[in-house]
Amino acid sequence: MLEATVIIIGAGTSGIATAACLTKKSVPFIILDREDCYASLWQKYTYDRLHLHLTKKICELPHFPFPSSYPNYVPKNQFIEYLGNYMNHFNINPFYHRDVELAEYYDEKYWRVKAKNKRLDQVEEYGGRFLVVASGETAEPYVPEVEGLGSFIGKVVHSTRYKNGVEFKDQHVLVVGSGNSGMEIALDLANFGAKPSIIVRSPVHFLSRDMMHYASVLFNYLSPSIVEKLVVIASRIVYGDLSKYRIPFSNEGPFTMKMKYGRFPIIDVGTVEKIKSREIEVLPAEIQSISGNDVLFRDGKSQRFDSIVFCTGFKRSTQNWLKGGDDFLNENGFPKPSFPNHWKGQNGLYCVGLSRRGFYGANLDAQNVANDIVSIISNSSTKGIYVM
Repeated sequence: MLEATVIIIGAGTSGIATAACLTKKSVPFIILDREDCYASLWQKYTYDRLHLHLTKKICELPHFPFPSSYPNYVPKNQFIEYLGNYMNHFNINPFYHRDVELAEYYDEKYWRVKAKNKRLDQVEEYGGRFLVVASGETAEPYVPEVEGLGSFIGKVVHSTRYKNGVEFKDQHVLVVGSGNSGMEIALDLANFGAKPSIIVRSPVHFLSRDMMHYASVLFNYLSPSIVEKLVVIASRIVYGDLSKYRIPFSNEGPFTMKMKYGRFPIIDVGTVEKIKSREIEVLPAEIQSISGNDVLFRDGKSQRFDSIVFCTGFKRSTQNWLKGGDDFLNENGFPKPSFPNHWKGQNGLYCVGLSRRGFYGANLDAQNVANDIVSIISNSSTKGIYVM
């Protein structure tokens, strides 16, 4: 068994932020990841045109600012470069190809983790006084069960497999899912000469980058409810009434919806203009069934498509391997305690990056976890577990 004071599950941005905070405080850790690289979501499973939707100041990881030469809204490739520099600066060396099968608080003393080394095809054991769940909100790509999907004649991909619209030129493409990924992929398809349609069943809020920036500033001076009202007014002034384009209007504000349902506002980078020009068609009903290239919707209408892109999000897998954290994480892998007390469980169990507050929330989590671990170690009569 390889032992360390802290075991971190996940080498995404949340995991490496935690590792950096622990490094700053000279706390030994092991970081495990099932992929072959850090931040695999960014390196392997995102589309080409992706930029950070918020300013770089909000998105920087702890103790390491973005270079001044980077643009305010950092593109994917530069963000990956920044993460690589982050890894090197803090000398973070994850154990890759480790698929965690079990994590349990063992003998009321320490956390025991069993992970399959996929390269060697053997199970390894790790032990630590503390366990940090940093496997993220985006663990397992989710595609809903749709009657007849297997009969579809054409390309079917999850958003994690979409790179750009080159191969979809002149195709009728159905985008399923109206979050930020769905809206931006629909835009990308239209820019590459495809004919995208996107299903929008739930109310959404469109905000510009500037609106989000000024909202983040106003939060320092005004109450959240007032900031939200101002943002909604600004959105209506800029975008107008989008209900005539089949986009439902919500009676709840964008930040309220984010907190209550985990639905982020749509950061518009050109999609609304394409919807208004009818280059992107909005469909109001969910899929009922598929037969060949024909998609039947629940409103009784049917259309033919050449390809389908599912932007239907992810499911967490934590509940499959974490034992003894039922009082901390729910069946969907999110914390049961409410913000701001969501990051700490019992017996040295923590989570980072599950507050649904983006990079800013994950970075706060990482610093809180590191500070708490140091406090416990300092007040403990035992020395803790260190790397063998």
